[in-house]
Amino acid sequence: MKKIFSISAITLCLMLVASCSNNNKKNINLSADDNDSIAVDAVPDTTVYGVVGDASAMHTLQLITDAGDTITYMLNADDDVNPVQGGILVGDRMAVIATKNVDGEDEVVKAINLTSLIGRWTSIDKNFKILEGGVVKSNVKAEKHPWVSWKIYNGHLILNADTFDIDNLGADSLYLENKEGVFAYKRAK
Repeated sequence: MKKIFSISAITLCLMLVASCSNNNKKNINLSADDNDSIAVDAVPDTTVYGVVGDASAMHTLQLITDAGDTITYMLNADDDVNPVQGGILVGDRMAVIATKNVDGEDEVVKAINLTSLIGRWTSIDKNFKILEGGVVKSNVKAEKHPWVSWKIYNGHLILNADTFDIDNLGADSLYLENKEGVFAYKRAK
């Protein structure tokens, strides 16, 4: 009887260890193609999506979230770097990453105007169109690995498995940065 109990206990322990190691492998799933990619499963996405409300002003961003909530975020006036990429226009779709400031108010860490991001972008070697719904269409037929999907994840733009910081998003320019450098694109009509 002791042998059966011992074998059962050992088997149960081995199953628990195997289960834990499989869960850890899922959580650190980096792309084999690009070591610069974010481990998407490892860190939860804190991005809040919605549209800019009409109570937005110079130092505040009102966001009407996809869940129907209205949140007013503070924009830090003392910061040298503008946390908003692509501008703020009432009705534009935004992706916002925020934190609580010392006064307990919601403060924008980074906001990306998704309405400004949508469109056709070109450079010397890339010609692609970012569409709503996470779709990217490439206009260069000879490209080896064209981008076909996009998403915002914790303030980063992910194109396929390539992770970029948006350094600047303007009406006619887009600057993306990763470990390989800064990539400049202009808006095409």
